[in-house]
Amino acid sequence: MAKYYLGIDVGTGSARAGIFNTAGKMLAETVQPIKTWRYAEVFVEQSSDDIWHACAIAVKGALKKAQLKASAIKGIGFDATCSLVVLGENDQPLSVSASGKSAQNIIVWMDHRAILQAKRINATQHEVLKYVGGNISPEMETPKLLWLKENLPQTWRRAKLFLDLPDFLVYRATGQATRSLCSTVCKWTYRGDVGRWDGSYFKKIGLSDLINNNYEKIGNKVWPIGEAVGSGLTKKSAEELGLLPGTPVGVSVIDADAGGIGVIGMKVNSLASDLSKRLALIAGTSSCHMAVSKKPNFIPGVWGPYYSAMIPGMWLTEGGQSATGSLLDHIIFSHTKSIELKKQAQTSSKSVYEILNANLSVLAKNTAFKAALTSELHVLPYFHGNRSPRANPNLRGMISGLRLSDSISDIALLYYATLQAIAYGTKHIIDTLNAHGYKIKTIFACGGGSNNPLFLQEHADITGCQIILPKEPEAMLLGSAILGAVAAKQYLSVPAAMQAMSKPGRIIKPNRSASLQKFHARKYRIFLEMCKDQLKYEKM
Repeated sequence: MAKYYLGIDVGTGSARAGIFNTAGKMLAETVQPIKTWRYAEVFVEQSSDDIWHACAIAVKGALKKAQLKASAIKGIGFDATCSLVVLGENDQPLSVSASGKSAQNIIVWMDHRAILQAKRINATQHEVLKYVGGNISPEMETPKLLWLKENLPQTWRRAKLFLDLPDFLVYRATGQATRSLCSTVCKWTYRGDVGRWDGSYFKKIGLSDLINNNYEKIGNKVWPIGEAVGSGLTKKSAEELGLLPGTPVGVSVIDADAGGIGVIGMKVNSLASDLSKRLALIAGTSSCHMAVSKKPNFIPGVWGPYYSAMIPGMWLTEGGQSATGSLLDHIIFSHTKSIELKKQAQTSSKSVYEILNANLSVLAKNTAFKAALTSELHVLPYFHGNRSPRANPNLRGMISGLRLSDSISDIALLYYATLQAIAYGTKHIIDTLNAHGYKIKTIFACGGGSNNPLFLQEHADITGCQIILPKEPEAMLLGSAILGAVAAKQYLSVPAAMQAMSKPGRIIKPNRSASLQKFHARKYRIFLEMCKDQLKYEKM
C-alpha cells in the first residue's frame, strides 16, 4: 500500500495542505484563507481558532482532491509564521488586542508594536543577543511578550501558555506542549547548542516571571525538528482534520525554515554537496535568506547563528527582508492606474505581473538592455524597516526619480525599480554572509516570488548567483511533509528525507555581459547611498 505524507503550511494570509508521496511528488493541495485584523499601521492580529479551522478545511479538501482515505496519510508536518499565540485557562484564546476580543489572540510576525521594547532589550547588550545578529527584532517573541506585560497586564496575568504559531499547531494536534528547537532558538532566545534558556536574560529585560515553574509558559520540552510528538493525533484533532487518531506528527518549523528544508539539500549533479555554498531564498510576503554551516558564524545585523534550527547539527544564519511581495503589491495597487491594470488583467486572463512584465518588454525595445529602463528611477525598499543586514526597523522607504506622469507604463517602471531594489537587498545580504565565512554561489529559490520570471532573472543578474528552482514548486509544503515522513520513520533523518524527496528543476543563469554588470554595480552603489542619505536626513 502506497504511503503519503501531509504538509500543513500556515502563511500570513492562508492555511494550505499538501499531500506528497515518498518521492516528494505532490498529489493535491488546498488553500483556505485566514482572517487578519490590522489597525494603527503597526498592529496585525489573527485568531488561533480561525487558523485551526482553516487547516481542517484545507486538509479535508486535499484528501478529497487526491481521492485518498484518511488511512493513506502516514505522517504529518506543520509549519507556520513565527507569530505569538496566547492561551489562557483550558486553552481558551486570550486577547492581545486593544479591542479586548478574545478571538484576536495572535500577534502576527510582521506586527511592529514592540519596537520600543526591542530597543530597550538591545540596550542591555545581553550575551544572548549575539545569537540574533547583535540586535533583537520586534518581529521576535520576547519584545512582544514584554509589550504584552506592559500594555495588557490582565492578559499577561491570565495567560497559561505562550506559543509560537507552529508549536501551537502541534499542541492543538497532539495535546503535547512540545516546543520546536527551530522556533525557540530562532525567535525566543533558547540556546540550542547547550539545551537551555538563559534565565539572566529574562531577569535583565523584565520578564523574570517566565522563569517560574521551569519555564512552563514558554516551554520546558524543546525537541529537535522531525521528532514524533506524543502519540500522534488525538481523537478530537483527528476528527477535526478528517484523519486517523494516532497518525504521527513531527516537531514543527517556522515557514521559512520549511522552505529551506524543501530546497537546500537537494542533489544537484553539477554542484558540490557543501551546503555552506548554498542559499535558500524563500520569497513570499517577506523574504528569508537561509544559509547553514558546520561552525557558528556571528554576523552583525543577521539573525543567528541558530544551532540545529533547520538542519540538525548545523548552524543556521538567517537574513531577511521584512517586505518584498507585500511591497510590490503596495507599489502596484496604491497607484492611481491600478484599477485600470486590474481590468486589463481580468480581460486578458493574465496576472497583473504578467501584464507589467510584457509592458516592460515593449518599453525595452529601444534600450541596450531591459534593466536600463530604471536608470533614472531608484528605490530604497525599507517600507517596513530593514531586517538585515542593517537590523533597523525604523528605516523607511524612498523613491528617487518620480515624474509628473501617470500611466500603466509608469506602474511598470516603478514596479521594476522596486523589484531590482529587492534584489539589491538580497545582494547586500549575500555580500555580508560571504564576508563572514560563507561562500554563497548558488541560490535555491521557492515561494510566490519564484513564480515571477523577472524576479528570478533580476536576482540572478544582480547577485551573480545561478538560481535553481525545485521540481516541486510548493517547497514549504514539501518541507513540512518531509518532517511528517521523518516522524513516521519513513526516513531515518531530516537530511536523508531532503535528498529523497527534494529534486532540482529549472536553472536560471546570470547574464554576465560587461555593460549590464557595470550598470548594476552603479545602481547598487546608489542603493547603498540612499540609506546613508536617509540616516543623514534623520540627524538633520
